[in-house]
Amino acid sequence: MKRVLVLHGPNLNLLGTREPAVYGSVSLPEVDRALRQHGQRRGVVVDCRQSNLEGQLVTWLQGAEREGYGGVVFNPGAFTHYSIALRDAVAAIRVPVVEVHLSNIHGREEFRRHSVIAAVSRGQISGFGPESYVLGIDALLTMNDAHQPPRRAGSPARVRRAPGRRRGSRR
Repeated sequence: MKRVLVLHGPNLNLLGTREPAVYGSVSLPEVDRALRQHGQRRGVVVDCRQSNLEGQLVTWLQGAEREGYGGVVFNPGAFTHYSIALRDAVAAIRVPVVEVHLSNIHGREEFRRHSVIAAVSRGQISGFGPESYVLGIDALLTMNDAHQPPRRAGSPARVRRAPGRRRGSRR
């Protein structure tokens, strides 16, 4: 995986000023900068986008593979709880999506405890503040590594021949 897309949903542009007791005092540009730096250390390019518009998030999800992203870290914000359009977009794409949340949505108000996105995501990480995004990136990279066959350093690729056949023989 060479590129990861991070999508921030509605109201996340207000990070640092919106309910700091719940969401912390770090701004969205600070979060994005930290994610790009983390990606650089892990050998991937991290692109971050934020929108308050459901349709824009759907468009970005649908275009993720075409734009060369190997995975998406997605904080749908309030859309988590009711956006069937986002749920269907996540279900429709082939790139893996990890749902993330700054706060522990399962420890908050009852209406925030259900995610329509979770069932179609590869996983959900919540409650770790901005670190939730870092963990989401690491989860995508771990999933990607699990699908790569192990290689031995310095060993050439071997071609296995059918039993009884010698090099250069034609049958």
